[in-house]
Amino acid sequence: MMSAGWKMMSAAHVSREGVRRTARRTKGQSGRRVKARVSVATEAETRRAKRRRVRARERVSGDGLGAILVLVTLMKPPTVQSKDSSPNQQGFNFLHHLEGYHKEQTVRGLNQLKLYLQKFGYLNYVDEDDEFDDLLESAVKMYQENYHLKVTGSLDFETVKEMMLPRCGVPDIINGTNQLMSHTKMKHGHLVSQKWPLSKTHLTYGFNSSALVVGEQVLRSVSSRAFKRWQDASHFTFEEAPQGSNPDIMIGFHRGHHGDGTPFDGPTGILAHAVGPTIGWLHYDADENWSTNPSMDEVDLESVAMHEIGHLLGLGHSGDKDAIMYAKFSYGIIKRDLDHDDMEGIQVLYS
Repeated sequence: MMSAGWKMMSAAHVSREGVRRTARRTKGQSGRRVKARVSVATEAETRRAKRRRVRARERVSGDGLGAILVLVTLMKPPTVQSKDSSPNQQGFNFLHHLEGYHKEQTVRGLNQLKLYLQKFGYLNYVDEDDEFDDLLESAVKMYQENYHLKVTGSLDFETVKEMMLPRCGVPDIINGTNQLMSHTKMKHGHLVSQKWPLSKTHLTYGFNSSALVVGEQVLRSVSSRAFKRWQDASHFTFEEAPQGSNPDIMIGFHRGHHGDGTPFDGPTGILAHAVGPTIGWLHYDADENWSTNPSMDEVDLESVAMHEIGHLLGLGHSGDKDAIMYAKFSYGIIKRDLDHDDMEGIQVLYS
C-alpha cells in the first residue's frame, strides 16, 4: 500500500501535469486566434489597397476626361445668350431680343429669324442652328433694301422695328422673283405668276369660318365695300354667292393650323393671307384684335380686306408704303383707298 506521502506527491504531479497540458492547449488556441486575426487584417488591408488603386485610376481617368472636355469647350465657338429668346412668344416679338447682333455671332434665337426670312422668301433653306452666317447676312441685306432701310446686314434698331410690324403672310419673294425690287424698276404693282383667265371677269365669293370673330353681317358689309373698290379699278365684277354654292373665292376667320399648310401665329404677327388665282382663299387670323373702327390696339378689317383681295386677283406686294399692296400694317390705322400704284398694277396684269 502506498504511503500517504506518496499519494500526495502523485496527486500533486497529476495536478501540475494537468496545468501544463491546459496551458499548452490555451497557448495553441491563442496562437491560432492570433494567426486568424492576422489573416483577417491582411485581407482587409489588401481590400483597402485595392480600393485605393481603383480610386487612383478613376482620378487619373477623370482628370483626362476633364481635360478633353475643356479642350472641346475651348474649340467650340462662343454662343451669345440673347436678352430673351423664348421660342414661344407670340407673333414677331422674338425679334426684339435679337437687336444689335451681326455676322459671325452665334446667338440663341437666330434660327427663328431664319424661319421668318424663309417664310417671306428671303432664304431658301431651313437651318436650325443659331449662327449668323453669310447667307443670313445676305438675306438681311435684301430685306433692308426692299423696305428702304440702311443696308448694313446687321440687326440694327430700324431693321428689327420694321420686321416686328404686323404684316400679310404672303411672301415678298415668290419663286425667286423679288416683287418689291421689280416695283422699283417697273413702277407698278407687283405681279405674281398666276392670274384669272381673261374670260373670267365675274367672280363670286362666300364665307366659311372656323372661329367666330365678327358678326356675319359685319363681314359681309366689309367685304362688299372692299370688292366694290377693286371693281371700280379693274375689269372684274364681284357678287356674293348664294348659300351652299361653290364660289370662286372663300373668306373666313381661322386660328393656328387651319388646313391650308400655313398656320397663323397668334396676335401681332401675320394678320391674314390669301391664295390667288384660281384657288381663291382669303383667311384672317382669328387671334388678332379686329375692328371696323379701330383704336390704337386694333386692326382695321376693311384695310386688310383691300390688301388680300389684291392677292386674290394676282397682285404681289409693293414696295410703295402708300400702296394698298404694301405688306405691312399698323394698329389703329385705316388704309382703304387704292393708290395709283395699285390701280396701275391691276391694269398691267390684265392688259
